[in-house]
Amino acid sequence: MQTNHQLRLQIDQLDQQILRVLTRDARTSYAEMAKKFNVSPGTIHVRVEKMRQAGIIEGTKIRINERKLGYDVCCFIGIILKSAKDYGGVIAKLREFDQVVEAYYTTGNYSIFIKVMTHTIEELHEVLATKIQLIDEIQSTETLISMQNPILRDINP
Repeated sequence: MQTNHQLRLQIDQLDQQILRVLTRDARTSYAEMAKKFNVSPGTIHVRVEKMRQAGIIEGTKIRINERKLGYDVCCFIGIILKSAKDYGGVIAKLREFDQVVEAYYTTGNYSIFIKVMTHTIEELHEVLATKIQLIDEIQSTETLISMQNPILRDINP
C-alpha cells in the first residue's frame, strides 16, 4: 500500500479552483462547477476522485456554529507534562472529554495545546478541576479564554 507521501499529487489551477468551491460549499454539484470552469462534469469528477485518493480531500463535513448551540466559552489550555514520555497517555485521557475539541503537540512553553468548548465559565471550571487537572502526568496548565474569533477560515489552496 502506498502512503500519502508516495501519492503526492501535483495540483493545478483547476484543482485549486475546485478545492476553493468545495471549501466554501461542499454541496456544490459537479455540473455547477463544470459550467463555471468550462469543463465537463466528468472532468470535475475525475479531479475530485484523484484528490480523494491522494488524501488531499479527506471528506466533507458541515460547519456548526457552536455559539448557537450554547457553547459560549472557548478557551485554549497550554499543558506542561511531567515527562515527555507521558504524551501518549495524556492524549488518550484528553480524548475521553467531549469538551476537548482540538489538541496539538507543540514546541515552546507547552507540550500540548488544547482547545476546549463549554457552555459556561462554571462548566469550564468543572472540566479543569475534575478532569484535566486530575490527570497525574500533567505538571501544570495555563488557560487562555478566547474573547472573539475574528478569523476562521480554511487554507486557501
